Amino acid sequence: MDHGGHGMTMDLPPFTLERGLEFTGEPFFLIGCLLALALYGWGVVRLRRRGDSWPVTRTIAFAAGVLSVGAVMCTALNEYGMVMFSVHMVQHMIISMFSPILLLLGAPVTLTLRALPTAKRGSKGPRELLVALLHSRFMKLVSHPAFTLPLFIASLYGLYFTPIFDFLMGSTAGHLTMMVHFLAVGLVFFWPIMGVDPGPHRPGYVMRMLELFIGMPFHAFFGIALMMASEPMVTTYQHPAASLGIDALTDQNAAGGIAWAFSEIPSVIVLVALVFQWYTSEQRESRRLDRAADRDGDKDLHAYNAYLASLQARGQ
Repeated sequence: MDHGGHGMTMDLPPFTLERGLEFTGEPFFLIGCLLALALYGWGVVRLRRRGDSWPVTRTIAFAAGVLSVGAVMCTALNEYGMVMFSVHMVQHMIISMFSPILLLLGAPVTLTLRALPTAKRGSKGPRELLVALLHSRFMKLVSHPAFTLPLFIASLYGLYFTPIFDFLMGSTAGHLTMMVHFLAVGLVFFWPIMGVDPGPHRPGYVMRMLELFIGMPFHAFFGIALMMASEPMVTTYQHPAASLGIDALTDQNAAGGIAWAFSEIPSVIVLVALVFQWYTSEQRESRRLDRAADRDGDKDLHAYNAYLASLQARGQ
């Protein structure tokens, strides 16, 4: 492996899905994935022992999100992603637009708030510190659309079309930093839109859909720009190893096609989730109003019966 100014060059055989999914165990993301699963599992077990329930669907969604991160970072996909633009784009799309949605559907913040014990009066424990963080000015800033949308867009155009990308791809640490950034940007962008966990910004369902649809076209335009380019646009992938048997421009066009097509997948998943949340919210509100109407009706009936009783008493 050569760590040069133009990224890493690896002597790898032609890419196949079977080779790409071979487990390599990249230590940083492997430890992170195992730690995330362990902490989430601890929270669920703590609730169950206390007699509280936790939806199985949330646990499955979170576990699937963690496994999707591991699938692109702890397998040979990570190695091929260093030398093939198309494979790198698969990594980017999954870790920034697919994994965050699944992780957020798992409601990890809600689970943490329910699992952590409440501190004694006059003191602050981990739960109180987390609540304070959720209501802090910092969280209000990073979850506001005026911050999340530009960050989401800049992570594409400001990274790939500037020397920053080649600099980060010049080392393993830089590459891992970039992937952590992609994951963090995806979580920050989709967190207020999904609305599963508590947060400082909770716009209505229509506004959430609007935020989603404002951001997605920029992904599509980015993919089209790569597909339509007549020459390689990223230095890192300009000279692929002969053993890969690929052409740099063809591989870049494939990367653009992946970015363009993938922008539709999270849109559909999030839209379905939002419609389902909207429906269940309306159902809860309808049941609440029905209960309130029943109570009011009972009060009216009791008042009417009391009135009749008073009339009868006067007659007697």
